[in-house]
Amino acid sequence: MGQEFRDIVMSRIKREVMLTTLAKGTRYDERTFEAFRKIEIQKGVLKSADGSALVSIGGTKVLASVKFDIATPFSDRPKEGVLITNAELLPTASPSFETGPPDENSIEFARIVDRAIRSAECVDLESFFIEDGKVLSLFIDLYVLDHTGNFIDAGTLAATAALTNAKIPKLEGVKIIRGEYTGPLVPRALPISTTLCKVGDHWLVDPSRDEELVQDCRITIATTDKHVCAIQKGKGRLSKAEFLNSVDIAFKRGNDIRSMLG
Repeated sequence: MGQEFRDIVMSRIKREVMLTTLAKGTRYDERTFEAFRKIEIQKGVLKSADGSALVSIGGTKVLASVKFDIATPFSDRPKEGVLITNAELLPTASPSFETGPPDENSIEFARIVDRAIRSAECVDLESFFIEDGKVLSLFIDLYVLDHTGNFIDAGTLAATAALTNAKIPKLEGVKIIRGEYTGPLVPRALPISTTLCKVGDHWLVDPSRDEELVQDCRITIATTDKHVCAIQKGKGRLSKAEFLNSVDIAFKRGNDIRSMLG
């Protein structure tokens, strides 16, 4: 109980100090309100995967791995391949991550990334059809290695980067020939998410962990170069004007980051 009380007091003190700093037009790390931290993208980091990428946004690091397999299609989509996104928040990445089965944070994380990729029609699932009852399945596995805030945007970028690095496996009948490929996957769109949090009256792009801990509202907006493909609102409320402004920012930051994918 004593530790919980101390955590509440420290959180309130941090919030007051942060509000004072934000009122001066700057953040703890001296970024502007609409700026991401430094972004680094490394592709092909896992040789055993069919595609992979390691993304850093500031001190937050997320690894994405792409793997193909053979699957039975869903009954309502018999001519389409299967796409499955999983996410794991490794306990070594943050004291707030615990061991055990996926919690609500990792489930939400996987769903946001999965929805962005699906709604962007990033992958041509119809091209994964092999024969009646057999299709290619595409697994995207996300691992948060370090968490200093905003692992959602790092994860979406890592997944998209891994898809640009992925290769289509060679088939013999309904069997995958591991290590042999027919060509690159070539995504049809590049979904990028932008997360904003509100602290007091200020909206901040790519929130740090300290900013997340004192936020009043959070929204994640995933875009392609043409449309919004996913939205996930966290705690708090925002006005119509705030929402529309967030969409504008998401397109701007999304286009900036897309240009880094090569």
